[in-house]
Amino acid sequence: MAITLLNPAGLPEIDVYRQVAVASGTKLVFVAGQVAWDAEGRTVGAGDLAAQVEQCYLNVGTALAAAGGSFDDVAKLNVHVVDWTPDKMPRLLEGISRAAAKLGVTPVPPATLLGVAALDVPDHLVEIEATAVLDRAD
Repeated sequence: MAITLLNPAGLPEIDVYRQVAVASGTKLVFVAGQVAWDAEGRTVGAGDLAAQVEQCYLNVGTALAAAGGSFDDVAKLNVHVVDWTPDKMPRLLEGISRAAAKLGVTPVPPATLLGVAALDVPDHLVEIEATAVLDRAD
């Protein structure tokens, strides 16, 4: 595997993510921020953070697969949530878990979680971008 995740001594150990991702692969993949659009460009889950997170993860999974990768190759996920407050964490994690179950992967939590004032479309509550490193150079 091209990615090794670490929690080094001297940094706090956080349950939902690792402090360091070490990439040793040969192909970098940068997935643009994915919002809760389906393949036809319709917003999925208007007003429902968990549903939108799920759709964003499914979209990231589709993009990674197109590049020959999967969530196993992700070095970093950046998640932007409109009007973020810590009480939204259960809904965020629910969306991640539902997507992971559909994709048959281990849930990949965000490395960076940022609250934002707004996204490109008023109905969008979350945007997720990914950086992946693959072992293969094709």
